[in-house]
Amino acid sequence: MSSSFIFRRVVTIAALALFCLVQQRARAAGQWAAPPPESALTIPAAQLIEPEELNRLLHTHGAEKPLILQVGSRMMFEQAHIPGAEYAGAGSQSEGVAQLRGRVAQLPHRTFIVLYCGCCPWSRCPNVGPAFQLLRGMGFTRVKVLYLADNFGDDWVNKGFAIESGR
Repeated sequence: MSSSFIFRRVVTIAALALFCLVQQRARAAGQWAAPPPESALTIPAAQLIEPEELNRLLHTHGAEKPLILQVGSRMMFEQAHIPGAEYAGAGSQSEGVAQLRGRVAQLPHRTFIVLYCGCCPWSRCPNVGPAFQLLRGMGFTRVKVLYLADNFGDDWVNKGFAIESGR
């Protein structure tokens, strides 16, 4: 082995060790904290439903159809939404939370509900996490959240799944 090869190896190992040390210190300082409790990232995987699964469910004769609530922007809902979905208010805003609470207040806690937003990539969605936490906190036991990795356009519309527009 040449000395330049050994030198490059040592430099690479040292750089990796430094990177790990920086990560460890950042975690210890709380700079890489867990996502806040209202983040979409905190919704358990078991509570997510994929677009293909929801689309299949909506087209299966005899299957129990969920109450579908869009908890994103009203403008987005009016442009395009899942057929039969209702606008329930933006989950990140106090008015939206009040609207959602009012919509489900008289429903049995075993009602099958699917929430969705699709305003932006899942990891940055400000709406589904608070809406999910609200319903779970109210005692609803059959709440699913439509997992839209990128947004409603890419993950629902562009896949050719049915949409409606208007109110």
